[in-house]
Amino acid sequence: MTSQNVLASLIESGVHEMNREWSGLALSGFSAGLDIGFGPLMMAVILTLSDGGYGDLGTELLLASVYSIGFMFVILGRSELFTEHTTLAVIPVLDGQASAQQLSRLWGVVYVGNIVGGFIFTLLVVVLMPGLGVVSPEAFGTIANKLVSHEPEWLFVGGVFAGWLMGLLAWLITAAQETTSRLIIVLIVTGTIGLLHLPHSIAGNVEVLFGLIMSTSVTPLDYLVFLALATVGNAVGGAVFVALLKYGHVVRGGN
Repeated sequence: MTSQNVLASLIESGVHEMNREWSGLALSGFSAGLDIGFGPLMMAVILTLSDGGYGDLGTELLLASVYSIGFMFVILGRSELFTEHTTLAVIPVLDGQASAQQLSRLWGVVYVGNIVGGFIFTLLVVVLMPGLGVVSPEAFGTIANKLVSHEPEWLFVGGVFAGWLMGLLAWLITAAQETTSRLIIVLIVTGTIGLLHLPHSIAGNVEVLFGLIMSTSVTPLDYLVFLALATVGNAVGGAVFVALLKYGHVVRGGN
């Protein structure tokens, strides 16, 4: 598939999503917020059952791999994820086929759905999982602290890189032709986010909520600062480093 074809497909998808009923977008965003939580949950299970931890290469690679599970569920299941739309929904605006108001509506509905879905998933895990004996409260706190222990400027810059990678993911998934290749792309890109511990606003929402509810070391202020800076960083990364640059080079004849 040529770069022009990829761009045309992204524009078509973005316009389609902007024209959907808000209730459909909200339900899709809610579903994505639920599904993506399986990645952070599996990370907590691995940390509970493994003798290793952060800093151990084998454990880090395994954690990055299971982090990708939630993204596979969301992306291959065609649910709406805010961080994909930092590129997907921006390109139709750049092309003049959608307005900034439509973009704001899409971002707002999908984002709220993602956050609420992640909150409900977290509550379900907190209520149901301890009885199974496969995950400990300490593991949830360890995962959350890995994100909130950084300085605010790192959260923003790290969020930019995470948004950049998610924008690339949206572009590459559109270019890929087969389910197997799409699975590999999701594993590589989101596994990179997990291995670098970059702040992804939607998956990180679940990670930090786990720590807020299950650990005394994470405060409501920690959660709000993380969510705000990660969200803004993700939006900048996807919109500037992928949507703007790739749209610019394709419409100027790049192939």
